[in-house]
Amino acid sequence: MARMAAKDRREELIAAAIRVMVRDGVTKATTRAVVGEANMPLGVFHYCFNSREELLQEVITRLTDSSVAKARDVFAAEGDDLGARVTKTLFTFWEGVELSPGEHQVGYELTHYALRQAGFEELARRQYDHYLEVHQEFLVKAAESAGIRWTVPLPVLARYLNAVLDGVTLCWLADRNSEHSREVLRLAGEHLMTLAGEDD
Repeated sequence: MARMAAKDRREELIAAAIRVMVRDGVTKATTRAVVGEANMPLGVFHYCFNSREELLQEVITRLTDSSVAKARDVFAAEGDDLGARVTKTLFTFWEGVELSPGEHQVGYELTHYALRQAGFEELARRQYDHYLEVHQEFLVKAAESAGIRWTVPLPVLARYLNAVLDGVTLCWLADRNSEHSREVLRLAGEHLMTLAGEDD
């Protein structure tokens, strides 16, 4: 095997784990399956990660960050009012769902897997903590950029946004009705703007 820095090996293993999970499901992503996908010896895994749980946490973080990166860029673009930017951001997130359905399905599988496996429950909590953090960060930036304040406590609003995105994504994974899914996101964006008040 060619020499590779530990950081690069770690990234290769994370990417390999995602490929295995998308193709075969979370339960099939054993340590041996992941190193086999990455064409690395088993010992390299234990050099890069303390546990399989640590690898799964990194997978969750990568999938989340990947799905919101473009949405962040769209929101940061200037020229539209807040309502239009929120709607464009939601639709950009949605484009990512339609382009990479397998990765989003893996996200739900990871949650259920963690909740069913003794000792892995904390992984599911951290997964959703991360999601809520991302949503709250978006809401804070939205308020700051438009000079408004949210009339609902941020933790509650972040959970509301997460519930909408979770629900519409899971429903779409089952029925692939993109038209109705986009309409739900449009309605969610409109409703979000009714919760924006004048900044004090």
